[in-house]
Amino acid sequence: MKVVLQRVSHASCTIDGNLHGSIQTGFLALVGITQSDSEEIVKKIAKKCFELRVFEDENGKMNKSLVDVNGDILSISQFTLYADCKKGRRPSFVNAARPDQANPLYELFNEELRTYGLKVPTGIFGADMKIELLNDGPITIILDSNEL
Repeated sequence: MKVVLQRVSHASCTIDGNLHGSIQTGFLALVGITQSDSEEIVKKIAKKCFELRVFEDENGKMNKSLVDVNGDILSISQFTLYADCKKGRRPSFVNAARPDQANPLYELFNEELRTYGLKVPTGIFGADMKIELLNDGPITIILDSNEL
């Protein structure tokens, strides 16, 4: 599992011209699932997202978590995080989990975040989405289950 977290001042997801989800302060989470992912991995990554302290305190140090800043997470499924660009000019996505495996794990990730009391609007799995954000910092953190 890979999650790209971008600290944002605001972020939104539009589908077919309609606003589908938006947040103010928090994270835009781009979520990629691979074939070897499990419920245990998903729960571990969700907890890590919740606990990360990358928001500034009164001294300008990254010392606060989402809870401390009353933040939310806009969660967007992103199979392209598993793009393999080793050969040719067209990426291969063979490492991305198939939708029948990926979607339930993506939904579990979102539900797990909600158990921490977070507001977690989402896009629609597999939809053509337009994402707007104002990256704050910029702060971008990549969580990879192979590295945790």
